[in-house]
Amino acid sequence: MSRSLTILGATGSVGSSTLDLVRRQSEEWRVLALTANCQARELAALAREFDAELAVVADESCLPELREALAGSGIEASGGEAALVEAAQRGADLTVAAIVGCAGLAPTMAAIEQGGTIALANKEALVSAGAVMTAAVARHGATLLPVDSEHNAIFQCLAGNRLADVRWITLTASGGPLRCWSYEQLRAATPAQAVAHPNWSMGAKISVDSATMMNKGLELIEAFHLFPVGAEALRIVVHPQSVIHSMVEFRDGSTLAQLGPSDMRVPIASALAWPRRMDTPCTPLDLPAIGELTFLAPDEERFPATRLAREAVLEGGAAPAVLNAANEVAVAAFLAGHIAFTQIADIVAQILSADRPRPPASLDDVLAVDAEARARASAMLEPA
Repeated sequence: MSRSLTILGATGSVGSSTLDLVRRQSEEWRVLALTANCQARELAALAREFDAELAVVADESCLPELREALAGSGIEASGGEAALVEAAQRGADLTVAAIVGCAGLAPTMAAIEQGGTIALANKEALVSAGAVMTAAVARHGATLLPVDSEHNAIFQCLAGNRLADVRWITLTASGGPLRCWSYEQLRAATPAQAVAHPNWSMGAKISVDSATMMNKGLELIEAFHLFPVGAEALRIVVHPQSVIHSMVEFRDGSTLAQLGPSDMRVPIASALAWPRRMDTPCTPLDLPAIGELTFLAPDEERFPATRLAREAVLEGGAAPAVLNAANEVAVAAFLAGHIAFTQIADIVAQILSADRPRPPASLDDVLAVDAEARARASAMLEPA
């Protein structure tokens, strides 16, 4: 029997990769809803191809174009934040949560509250709202399947094992395109240099996060909530080849590692087929051609983002949401040419050092913390 599927963020990289896999096994899926920010024509084409019941644009100004593109198809078109939540509430067997940023928080929570299975690719859900989200998962009996390559690797390594037997969880990091640069070189790095990732094809923001190592810091916070072994059992290792996506060491000394090509369709396929496996078109690993796998300790002098993230997760409360919001503002300023690469972590550190509100107890609290941190970071960037 076919399973029902909703993709929140269907036109982004994760959404596109998901639909590429669904396209290859279309008889196994029934698409309920597809959403995008404002790519109305592209979204309409996908909704027609997959015979979706509903297509939603987050930006309501794009709704007339979406309706025009879907005219005569019988596919419902809608727009705005409330429509995103409605799409998530359609009760799909599997919801892929791939909306970037805090715009994805409310739809992801709505999917969790349906008690279904959520393939989670939205970092903010666990970085900014980890305690709130995981409490909702437990309350509603939902299942979270991690889609990030690192967390999916950990998920696979833990299959059939007990968290009580875990000694270490190791997140691997490529180190990004600037890994070997000196501090002086980093200070002069351009946006074009920072987004030129050697292994992965990603958007500009996440590519900059990889270059600063903040992406790995955010993933450490996610892992803290997904795999409750304690922050002291989480560590990061730089692995430039990006062949091993993460590792788990158990108390008997055994270490399990998940290896695979640098292709997001591998972890997405793991979530789509779980608890089974499915075929993918990904190129198999050629270990003799790779030749060597190397591992290095992170340099938190040149790349302090992982230290800031660790401090935030140890503090808990509002700190991770503040870290995430300040980083997003700083990265946007760097990409716009307003600050230097090395100032990204400096701004995050300064915002983290300020007084913080009480720990968020609800999604509204998380969004309020996020908005306040963004305002503070933006104020720092204004000319004196």
